[in-house]
Amino acid sequence: MVHYLMNTYARLPVALVKGKGAWVWDVDGKSYLDMVSGIAVCSLGHCHPDVVNAVSEQARNLFHCSNLYIIPQQEHLAELIVNNSFDGRVFFCNSGAEANEAAIKLARRYCNERKQGAAKIIAMEGSFHGRTLATVAATGQARFRQGFDPIPGGFEIVPYGDIDALLDAIDEDTGAVLLEPIQGESGVHVPPDGYLRQLRKICDEYGLLLILDEVQTGIARTGRFFAYMHEGVEPDIMTMAKALANGFPAGAMLAKPFVADAFTPGSHASTFGGNPLAMSAGIATISTIMRDNIVDKSLQQGMYLMNRLHELERIHPSIKEVRGRGLMIGVDFDADVSSLPSDGLSKGILLNVIKGHTLRLVPPLVISSQEIDQAMDMIDDILKEKGL
Repeated sequence: MVHYLMNTYARLPVALVKGKGAWVWDVDGKSYLDMVSGIAVCSLGHCHPDVVNAVSEQARNLFHCSNLYIIPQQEHLAELIVNNSFDGRVFFCNSGAEANEAAIKLARRYCNERKQGAAKIIAMEGSFHGRTLATVAATGQARFRQGFDPIPGGFEIVPYGDIDALLDAIDEDTGAVLLEPIQGESGVHVPPDGYLRQLRKICDEYGLLLILDEVQTGIARTGRFFAYMHEGVEPDIMTMAKALANGFPAGAMLAKPFVADAFTPGSHASTFGGNPLAMSAGIATISTIMRDNIVDKSLQQGMYLMNRLHELERIHPSIKEVRGRGLMIGVDFDADVSSLPSDGLSKGILLNVIKGHTLRLVPPLVISSQEIDQAMDMIDDILKEKGL
């Protein structure tokens, strides 16, 4: 089967065919505790009945229709997003990369129309915003741009968390600042306390747009519905995807009305974005998160997981740092732990490692304390066996 696919993933030797809650099963019936959840996607766990029922019911009525027509489910999901964030207008698409691409285009269009073409976007070292050419250009990791020249211009990269560097980069051509409230793909890096508040103040002072990429941090992952809420600020543009529809491909960009007005009919579009199936999955996902108080559960279980990891830190000298918020946690090692995902398969656990030295833990937000204990026991066993 893999012989017919492009070689764009270093796939682990396991074929998953079934999931329920925080567990998945392979073709041979072996179970695995999922500490990856599709990379922060299946926040309600696998095959949550509310999402399954919503998609099944919608599938019996209408899969798809063009955005040339009114799609009622879009209005419903957009209302849920706005009611749980800030006043704005929503554009629906299919992925985080598409959401960030839309945010970049909206910011450029706004700046070209309202700021006399001052449309440079300042982005951050260590960031990750997607795999399109524009989002790769905005990504502050050279490895993602390698081999894809010529890369689009109009971006300046500065160190994450460094206010002075940001101020030095602002000039007459600057129109916006783009960043993740917590960087995920570079190893779960949390900025200094007050960083977002300082950014908001600077953007207001210089008349810049503040764009937050909440593709990985959003929808209850960090113990708030969106990560920016930890600092009590609001962005002008925000993107989301991953957990938005609990595994059904869906992304969205939310912008305050004064910015959103820069998009007019024909200025941006998506054939499949906001189709009835995806919107039904999103409505069920967010409704269930709010009904079942998943935001608080994420915060509490994140604290429990963090405490258990600190226990491991005291036992295993190779653990250098444990950091994160909610159920988005990075464990830094002073050794190469790139084999942990393979080692985990034999123990019955799915793990993810970034850059060879950071274990990223983004389990379903519905994971129980007992399941966290199971995960810690399995990770402990692996580290002991490897002498770490």
